[in-house]
Amino acid sequence: MGLLGTTTQESYYNQSQSFIGNGSAFAFTLNTLHFDPLPASESAFEVFINNKLIDPDNYSYVASTGVLTFLFASINTTLQVAVNGNANAAPIQNYIIVVRQIADSEQYGNYQFINIDDIISNFIVSYVGEDKIVTKVKRSDIAFHAQRAIQEFSYDTFKSTKSQEIEIPPSLTMPLPQDYVNYVKLTWKDSSGVERIIYPTRNTSNPTAILQDSTFKYIYDSNGNLQKSFDSTTWDSYKSGNSNSGAVQDQHNLNAIDQPLSGKKFGLTPEYSQANGSFFIDPLKGVMYFSSGIAYKTVTLKYITDGLGTDSEMVIHKFAEDAMYKYLVHAVVANKSNVPEYLVNRLKKEKFASKRVAKLRLSNLKSEEITQIMRNKSKQIKH
Repeated sequence: MGLLGTTTQESYYNQSQSFIGNGSAFAFTLNTLHFDPLPASESAFEVFINNKLIDPDNYSYVASTGVLTFLFASINTTLQVAVNGNANAAPIQNYIIVVRQIADSEQYGNYQFINIDDIISNFIVSYVGEDKIVTKVKRSDIAFHAQRAIQEFSYDTFKSTKSQEIEIPPSLTMPLPQDYVNYVKLTWKDSSGVERIIYPTRNTSNPTAILQDSTFKYIYDSNGNLQKSFDSTTWDSYKSGNSNSGAVQDQHNLNAIDQPLSGKKFGLTPEYSQANGSFFIDPLKGVMYFSSGIAYKTVTLKYITDGLGTDSEMVIHKFAEDAMYKYLVHAVVANKSNVPEYLVNRLKKEKFASKRVAKLRLSNLKSEEITQIMRNKSKQIKH
């Protein structure tokens, strides 16, 4: 009944299998020493030849035998040589073939999590039944509350932060990620790999631009709807006239109340006295806009998600497992009729108490790290 099941340490760490091409062999067999069980389909793994990803059209796979067969295709002729009358292709001699399982490569350290199905099953065993707090409840109801719990916990308890790195194009825009809820931080990478923080700006936007004729009247389409421009003149002017946000102070109104000494260090607003760049977000269009100095820079976006994007994301850290059960039992009982108010209030208190415990556990405070910070406070300041 061990929680690790039949997974061995070897199958946990060995998530790929390597071969060396000889210029003639085109079929390679995956074994359970490296894949346990064998991949169920081609979508479960990726194939690399000399560190170059091979298109799935260039190979076939039989799940029952684990045999991977390379096929001839012009897209990868630099990595393969044709054999068997161009029906098959063999990797070039001494080229290294690596088959890496996709699913397992994302599961290092997964023992610290418990998936939502196990949470629901454990809850039913512990809390639902005769002579228990919840006598009867549908599994679908528990699943709904479990997903809501993951959402709420992801915002301020789990701190489910994701990140993505892209190079900003000349358009100075970046679409928001598919599972984006809110941003944590934006940075761009300098030549040393140091992340420079990009700060939000409050001085511009990209409003909806309505098209007008020469007499300033609105222009309509054949259906009577207002015609709109994709980008506003406000954004076009900001994009063309702004370099890094360190230059923003030169564009400020000298009569502005909060910037009476624009261009001078004394009295500068910190928001405008940095040169890392700026951005703003249009939540309706789902786009981030950057100042022109960010063009062609590699930007990292760290953002919060709700933890419900994919099935693999719907997991709960074991430090918060008890908090999940307390959340579920309160949610189920509070939505039933004829339940004593004192019972609902008791479960509510237990829910908040267990959530506080989960936050403390997940805060990951270490005595050694705190000691280092406190030692920094005792430095003598020389004048």
